[in-house]
Amino acid sequence: MPRRARVKKRIPIADPVHGSVLVSKFINCLMTRGKKTVAEGIFYRALEQAEQKLKKPAFEVFEQALKNATPMIEVKPRRVGGATYQVPIEVSQERGQALALRWLIKYARVRNGKSMREQLAAEIIDAYNGTGASVKKKDDTHKMADANRAFAHYRY
Repeated sequence: MPRRARVKKRIPIADPVHGSVLVSKFINCLMTRGKKTVAEGIFYRALEQAEQKLKKPAFEVFEQALKNATPMIEVKPRRVGGATYQVPIEVSQERGQALALRWLIKYARVRNGKSMREQLAAEIIDAYNGTGASVKKKDDTHKMADANRAFAHYRY
């Protein structure tokens, strides 16, 4: 990080199928070892599978799943007088989105399934319905922030 100049935010190019920057970000997070075409294939097939199961447009399903997994508040540790407090802080829209993308991918990889495509489709469907592990992670984050509400005055 430079000391003087602000870092310019790089926005990825929108994906060709849905024309969405959000989908591009998801594919970039999903990608391992620089194999973008593999990641794209996994993502688009998982969306097709979710679309067939839910009988709703694929992009709409993805957006709603992401919205259901996006946290509004999180806790950050703050040192005050030798003690560390978990201080609840509101999450910016960009950070919330990034966390939701990360959680969807993380919990899709942890699932037991035949292929990554099926695991990702299952996680997206569960997040769309508000039940998956990524949505549970969001709820746990909110509960932790609510439990530490007494330390909100340490926010700065």
